[in-house]
Amino acid sequence: MTASQWLSIGVLAGMMALFIWGRFRYDVTAILALLAALALGIVKPKDAFSGFSDDIVVIVGSALVMSAAMQRSGLIERALGFVSRRVSRVRSQLLVLTTTVGVASGLVKNVGALAMLMPAAFQMAKKNNASPSVFLMPMSFASLLGGLTTLVGTSPNIIVSRVRESMTGKPFGMFDYLPTGLGLLVVGLIFLRFGYRLLPRERRASATLSDAVDISGYVTEASIPANSPAVGETVREFVERHEREISVTGLLRAEVRTIPAAQVMLREGDTLILAGDPDALERTIAGDALALAGEHREMPSGQGNEIGVVEGVIGASSVLIGQTAGRLRLQERYGVNLIAVSRAGERLTRELGQTKLSAGDVIVLQGSLETLPERLRDLGVLPLAERTLRLGSRGRSWLPLILLAVAMSATAAGIVPVAVAFFAAAGLVVATGALPPREAYQAVEWPILVMLGALIPVSDSLRTTGASDVIATGLAHFAAGLPPWGAVALILVAAMAVTPFLNNAATVLVMAPIAAVFAHDLGYRPEAFLIATAMGAGCDFLTPIGHQCNTLVLGPGGYKFSDYARLGAPLSLLVVLVGTPLVIWAWPLR
Repeated sequence: MTASQWLSIGVLAGMMALFIWGRFRYDVTAILALLAALALGIVKPKDAFSGFSDDIVVIVGSALVMSAAMQRSGLIERALGFVSRRVSRVRSQLLVLTTTVGVASGLVKNVGALAMLMPAAFQMAKKNNASPSVFLMPMSFASLLGGLTTLVGTSPNIIVSRVRESMTGKPFGMFDYLPTGLGLLVVGLIFLRFGYRLLPRERRASATLSDAVDISGYVTEASIPANSPAVGETVREFVERHEREISVTGLLRAEVRTIPAAQVMLREGDTLILAGDPDALERTIAGDALALAGEHREMPSGQGNEIGVVEGVIGASSVLIGQTAGRLRLQERYGVNLIAVSRAGERLTRELGQTKLSAGDVIVLQGSLETLPERLRDLGVLPLAERTLRLGSRGRSWLPLILLAVAMSATAAGIVPVAVAFFAAAGLVVATGALPPREAYQAVEWPILVMLGALIPVSDSLRTTGASDVIATGLAHFAAGLPPWGAVALILVAAMAVTPFLNNAATVLVMAPIAAVFAHDLGYRPEAFLIATAMGAGCDFLTPIGHQCNTLVLGPGGYKFSDYARLGAPLSLLVVLVGTPLVIWAWPLR
């Protein structure tokens, strides 16, 4: 071995040691590895930042933006809610949740799909008086499996596609992963349907500050348009269709306010006073296409284009005390709209503009995000602990799905490259207002992009110095006596073993070039070994730290570190036993 090869392997070993130590965040570790490679001369200065212009970075960032746009639209969540109303048993609900998140993970990045559907899991758990832990870890595992089905489902798939392109001139297509990924997803869903019993039932998340200020009795005002499914229903039918999560406390028709009886028929143009928790109100308004009071009023000029909502409590010296929103002319004078009100121990029945506000009332205000903090101070309203509040902040529902479908179709048909298609889709959801720029930037996981950009030249140094050839040749000698399926299983198991200690993307960046050379030395085509590498890196079921999906459910599910292995170890074994023959069947070795 040459000195440069030793240095390249040394940088790789040092990087892995830092990942395992955990002293530095993964993006900082990647930067340190790049700096070390530059200092030792195994990465040339002109190549140091080539990773940041790589298609991988563009695709991952764009996929995260599209995930956020889909999450904001609420389409998948509403479709799931429609199905869940017809399913009452925990086991059946679990199957619905895991199937939905698995399929969605093939359309958008798996961590985005999981975040999108977690609120539905909490809602189902609450209805069944069960712990969310019954649903969350199986959903996380299903999202990992679902991400294996398409090119954009998970970062490892994108990276191995690039490696294949550099070796053969042809990348993996959008749906080239489907034969292996779909098979594993189906097997995994069947296992999770029965295997969830391996999880402790008593796990519950610890209370948070957001829970301490949880407000469940909001009242808001919405009118019924002509195309709403509420038209022609009685009040009783309307409430029952929404599973009694909301109640109608008042009805305004032809400027006459009443407290409607259950048999009153709803008409176009009626204004409803609705009570319920914020998520239930949002689902009702979005699902029935109701027009939320004040949300379409124009804001005063010069206040910025990005509109959002904020939750606050009226202070003891607030100018709102004893006043109504209509009398104060909140929109004209302060540039904010009153969206909802909550008052402890009292059922509000008047329309929002005529409700007298009191100290201690919790209100939701809508306005320019640039000026809302200042307006809260002017009004004497104290902002509550930040929590996700979608009431009054929905995007254009169908547009993100249409753009996503066009991007995937254009890529699958070979019309444009993946990076161009998804970058264009991400740009259009922001340009059209389906996703505000602030939320788009928040959706991008910048540490992941920094890590990818820094590690691409570091991992490429294994190839340029010849170190990957040396490592692969050593593995090939070890695997010479193994049958073909044994060689594929070796790469799959190795990737699964390394991923809990490295980020899954870092695992593929390091292992994919080695796997490709390993296949060449054994006289096999590289595709099966690249797919096995991506599959192993995308299937960390043993720890909460190897993949963001597992980390995302750790706190809300109240899990312990050891809980992951209880459900994940048998699933990992299943992936190896089923995944190996699937890979060889879908991608012949010769």
